[in-house]
Amino acid sequence: MDNEKRLWFVFFNDQLLLEKKDGKLTIPYQNEPPTPVAAWTHIHELSMFDGETFNAYALPSPVLENERFIMMGLRASFEVLLPSQYQKAGKAQELIYWDRNSRFCPSCGMPMDWHTNISKCCSGCGKEIWPTVSTAIIVLITRGDEALMVHARNFKGDYYGLVAGFVETGETLEECVEREVMEETGLRIRNIRYFASQAWPYPFGLMVGFTAEYESGTIKLQDSELSAGDFFHKDHLPNIPGKVSLARKLIDHWIGK
Repeated sequence: MDNEKRLWFVFFNDQLLLEKKDGKLTIPYQNEPPTPVAAWTHIHELSMFDGETFNAYALPSPVLENERFIMMGLRASFEVLLPSQYQKAGKAQELIYWDRNSRFCPSCGMPMDWHTNISKCCSGCGKEIWPTVSTAIIVLITRGDEALMVHARNFKGDYYGLVAGFVETGETLEECVEREVMEETGLRIRNIRYFASQAWPYPFGLMVGFTAEYESGTIKLQDSELSAGDFFHKDHLPNIPGKVSLARKLIDHWIGK
């Protein structure tokens, strides 16, 4: 590692270290790690599409708030970080999570060694592994000026979101959309169209967004997954997700924001 200034993404579990600077919260930008690091700490050296190199590592315990630093949940940091910083923070968290959960070979059980910045190689059998992204779909279903909104049982709040679910082995994204909608609501849909995708580092996902139109059926909620759901007019929406989510981007695009 050379001695140039870089962004440092430092985590304790899902809590990100932020620096108080000029009345704002930002990512530490300096030559050396912003906290003491143990000899065994693996410092990740990463880059993304903009070509900027940045570093990341995990803490054994949280940093208590002081005059310089505060720790904040990754999801909450969306509201205070620059978009480019938040994207890098997501990648850093995903690599730290993967590192923690890939210490031993899935084939022979021997320790895994780092091979590249984003891959490992087994010290025994030589098997190479890379981070595996869990792909999920999310879909905005419209019926005229109404859209289907649901409240999942795992939501931590009273807001309504959109039908979503993980892609299963052997199915296309569009087939997953149809299956999840049928399983969770009992509805048939048509005109499935891709909207956008979003890295979702909670902890290791890729969310793929779609739009679709209601075709037929009566809402019959999957009780194990959803606690409420209905079609809502765009002028009378319930509490909806925050702007960090692809669900919110789908909803805002639909209502013309």
